[in-house]
Amino acid sequence: MTSTASGHARHRLDEVIHAPVRFSIVASLAGADEAEFSAVRDTVEVSDSVLSRQVSTLEAAGYVKVRKGYVGKRPRTWLSLTAAGRAAYERHLTALRAIADGSG
Repeated sequence: MTSTASGHARHRLDEVIHAPVRFSIVASLAGADEAEFSAVRDTVEVSDSVLSRQVSTLEAAGYVKVRKGYVGKRPRTWLSLTAAGRAAYERHLTALRAIADGSG
């Protein structure tokens, strides 16, 4: 079993991303430059209010950027991962893989 100077990989999990709904949001955004709020809501299978609350937490951590605008006369909201969000997601996945591989 491999050990690192920083201990078990669980200590490298990102607490902001680790919550299941937030992890699902970040994972869905990782594959796109930008996604419409409603598409993320449907992918993650949560209500508007739950998604809004969790996106606010991710935005406050600097992981998600929220852009508002219009398509015609209809208001729209788009979400995207920031560079910090992408880096945090990659670090989190690396820690999860280390735990799953037993090398944590």
